Amino acid sequence: MSNLVVQGWQVIGYSVSDAGGETYQHNVLLAREGEHKVLTVRKKFMGEGVVSTEMDV
Repeated sequence: MSNLVVQGWQVIGYSVSDAGGETYQHNVLLAREGEHKVLTVRKKFMGEGVVSTEMDV
């Protein structure tokens, strides 16, 4: 997320949801020059670390 903010994206929304009882899914809505993007971050189901995905909306 830090890289996106450095590129000029602004955080305009945030939510957290339960992703199947074991972990939480963090969703961040970002905007830049009329474009919007959702960044989703969650803990890996197996192993250590996180999984992140970006979706243009």
